[in-house]
Amino acid sequence: MLALGISGAVAAAPDIREYPVPSGSHPHDVAPALDGGVWYTAQNSGELGHLDPAGNNGRGKTRHIALGRGSSPHGVIVGPDGAPWITDSGLNAIVRVDPKTDKVSVFPLPKGTPYTNLNTATFDKNGILWFTGQRGYYGSVNPKTGEVKVFDAPRGRGPYGICTAPDGSVYYASLAGSHIARIDTKTGAATVIEPPTKDQGARRVWADSKSRIWVSYWNTGQVGMYDPKTNTWREWKLPGDDPQAYAVYVDDKDMVWLSDFGANAVVRFDPKSEKFTVYPLPSRGAAVRQILGRPGEVWLPESGVNKLARIRE
Repeated sequence: MLALGISGAVAAAPDIREYPVPSGSHPHDVAPALDGGVWYTAQNSGELGHLDPAGNNGRGKTRHIALGRGSSPHGVIVGPDGAPWITDSGLNAIVRVDPKTDKVSVFPLPKGTPYTNLNTATFDKNGILWFTGQRGYYGSVNPKTGEVKVFDAPRGRGPYGICTAPDGSVYYASLAGSHIARIDTKTGAATVIEPPTKDQGARRVWADSKSRIWVSYWNTGQVGMYDPKTNTWREWKLPGDDPQAYAVYVDDKDMVWLSDFGANAVVRFDPKSEKFTVYPLPSRGAAVRQILGRPGEVWLPESGVNKLARIRE
């Protein structure tokens, strides 16, 4: 496999390894587990999956945990308690799974809350979970008290990706609204922040070590960077003829990773050199909808082919 830079030059190819998961799982999001494995949401089967990459003599071993009737899990993250927390659009609830006992705990949205199309979640510095609902909502869960709050997004439909920056700020991206917003974690109020490019389709967000916010632009195939210290933006177009930037993730070295549906590839962007490196994916139609990792590894859910992929450079 070749890794191509933006200029077309051949770069050193990373180690890309794919692991199959049960047929029909449609893995949507992944989260590295504390035990060295990886959690993933099996969206089509209503389950939380766990991959042990070392199992089956290195071929990978999976197990699934049913989340409840009607479940359709979207996002998964590992909380401060070491447990996977899931945004479940089918249940219209936040779900926690005990990593030792597999016990499922459900935190339903307040009575009377309409269907929100729950998407993704993040924990703030105080241990509060914040989540997005693409129908025009965002909210929070206090794991200690079980209290769940839901807020109307300032411009309605769109809240999708969400992240917590090192400075403690929480941001979400609005896909339908083509903006990002900063949440006041004390009051719950959200302030809209407009990217320079209109109708860009801000899909997911991630923060780097300097608390700069990186945003994937689904509609225009760009990556944007918002610096809250200077209240300024910079934007770059992904390489290729028709890029579609879905996911964004910033690793421990401040390298920015994006999934490009148009090229069936993962793209790495170096903010210092401002150069892209394109890593074509082994399987056609991989449909990588999210990226997450840990030091030395980047993990991808390949929803289109029922596989997880690991990248090591």
